[in-house]
Amino acid sequence: MVIIIVFIFLGLITAVFGFFGGFNKINLQTINTGGEILIYENVIGAYNQAAKVSNKIYYELLNNEKIETTKGFGIYYDNPKNVEQSKLRSEVGCVLENSDQSTIDKLKEKYQVKILPQEDCLVVEFPYKGFFSIMMGMIKVYPIIGKYISENNLNDGPIMEIYDVANKKLIYRKFMNQK
Repeated sequence: MVIIIVFIFLGLITAVFGFFGGFNKINLQTINTGGEILIYENVIGAYNQAAKVSNKIYYELLNNEKIETTKGFGIYYDNPKNVEQSKLRSEVGCVLENSDQSTIDKLKEKYQVKILPQEDCLVVEFPYKGFFSIMMGMIKVYPIIGKYISENNLNDGPIMEIYDVANKKLIYRKFMNQK
């Protein structure tokens, strides 16, 4: 009986691992990308603040500006292995889509707004099925990006995560030219 329970437990763990992307192959691509309009806040401290800040901006845009966004993001400037947690720097918020210049100008009065530069980035897509997908992405994607950075003598600069809720995917971008 104990063996059956152990096999059932292991089966459930394996199923959850697979559901959240644990068995997905990681494909690194170099793509010229960017140009998105970002509404964000600068954050100093632990990266686990990102969801709270992104949600805050999402609801401010939705409730105050009547703008619904479907993509959140975080640009993480420091490697937590090398920088004290209280000093980690990031920009966190929402990607603004399909907006005209007058809307953007109005938003600049209340929010930090910038257009992400177009540049070559190392890009990985990963399935998004909720919070555990983000954790699985950290476990699976970051080591592969780190290995690529090391093998190709790239800088250890910023990495962007885009949480594309509508298309159910996480997009990781390693900026090739930024430090």
